[in-house]
Amino acid sequence: MDKYDHFKEHVAISLERFKEIDKKETIRLVSHLDADGICAAAIMVKALNTDNRKYSLSIVQQLTEEVMQGLSKEPYNYFVFTDLGSGQLSSIKKMFVGKQVLILDHHQPEKIKLTNNIVHVNPHLFGIDGGKEICGSGVVYLFARSLNKKIDDLAHIAIIGAIGDIQEGGDGFLQLNKEILSNAVKKKKIKVIKGLRIFGAQTRPLHKVLEYCTDPYIPGVSGSESGAIQFLQQIGVPVKNGKEWRKLVHLDEEEIKKLVSGIIMRRLKEDSPEDVLGNVYILNDEKKESPFRDAKEFSTLLNACGRLDKASLGIGACLGDKKTKERAIKNLRGYKREIINAINWYKDGSKGGGVINGDGYMIINAGSNVRGSIIGTLASIISKSNDLKDNTLVMSMADMMNGMYKVSLRISGRGKDVDLRDVVKKLTDKVGGEAGGHMFAAGAMIKEEMVDDFIKEAKRVLGKYGIEEVIH
Repeated sequence: MDKYDHFKEHVAISLERFKEIDKKETIRLVSHLDADGICAAAIMVKALNTDNRKYSLSIVQQLTEEVMQGLSKEPYNYFVFTDLGSGQLSSIKKMFVGKQVLILDHHQPEKIKLTNNIVHVNPHLFGIDGGKEICGSGVVYLFARSLNKKIDDLAHIAIIGAIGDIQEGGDGFLQLNKEILSNAVKKKKIKVIKGLRIFGAQTRPLHKVLEYCTDPYIPGVSGSESGAIQFLQQIGVPVKNGKEWRKLVHLDEEEIKKLVSGIIMRRLKEDSPEDVLGNVYILNDEKKESPFRDAKEFSTLLNACGRLDKASLGIGACLGDKKTKERAIKNLRGYKREIINAINWYKDGSKGGGVINGDGYMIINAGSNVRGSIIGTLASIISKSNDLKDNTLVMSMADMMNGMYKVSLRISGRGKDVDLRDVVKKLTDKVGGEAGGHMFAAGAMIKEEMVDDFIKEAKRVLGKYGIEEVIH
């Protein structure tokens, strides 16, 4: 057997352990608040419902020592962690003595010997890269589909989770994700089409889609509303139909060809000008021009639910509840307002010492000016902007208003071969706090009193990229 067969065999063995749990018992389900974590929770909820199980669900930003201590004192005997837990194995082993624990995760695990009460399902244990080949909701899907055939109908939810975790590359997905996608296509839940690799095709006016497009970057268009409108006029694609702004999905075949050619011509000086084209994942059961229609937009909506403490709306949306989906769309508008506020603070209000620019890095301390749950999104937006040189490390921090600070780390451009989780772990190992995340998007939770020391150490570690220059 190859490593994939070994992994699937381990999933099957773990499922048998799960089946031994008495159906009178209430299962304590804990998942992560990002798109992947919400997808993982939704698939597990469906599995538990179809298996007539009782459960209590929590969505958390990070599995901190404090969160785990609280959970371990609850009167439950059975715990299931989805899209988290692998990085906290030693704490789980210490705190959950006498409890049965199932961890379904894809993050880099701690290397420790586990006791028999902990079942750990993770692709890394079999030499499979969980950062690229399968996400947390994918692991849950493989586990749950063996529990009940109905779970096969949720393969598309695992793909939305993988897209949310940026596991889709220029050539599509790798092996395990590719298998899950194949199931979603067979079930007619998803269709894969070749199209413009641009976010917002279903919901945003075309000129706005082009203005906000930073990946791929379009010279003279990205970042400029007037530039985008002028570009469309130059290539002969009307921006309006009467008084209504047109969207990308309104364009006919000839107009799409003009748009693709025009973008490629603008990008001729780039390394790969034609990489504007790629796979677009359309959800067949969703209405056109809905934020649920395109898998990338769906994943953004789920992130919005998690970041604004409305994860239950995201889970309901994944499970197809109509009223919940309507509420999730309203929540998305609130999320966009929060993002705009964060960007405005960064552009206008950050010059009071909130930003340190170094050679090869940037440290942003937003304090209470930006929601802690939004600070990672702000770091991602800044890292994708055209204001930074490629391979600039962007570290952002915000007050969680509970004595803790959230730290996020991203890298601009295509990114060097830098494991961001390792970078964050160097900081927490020296100063304190708990690191987590992936190679391309990492973070930490630290105590409020650690902030100054953390920034000082970050300057030293990130300073390998050059000499700092403070903005006063």
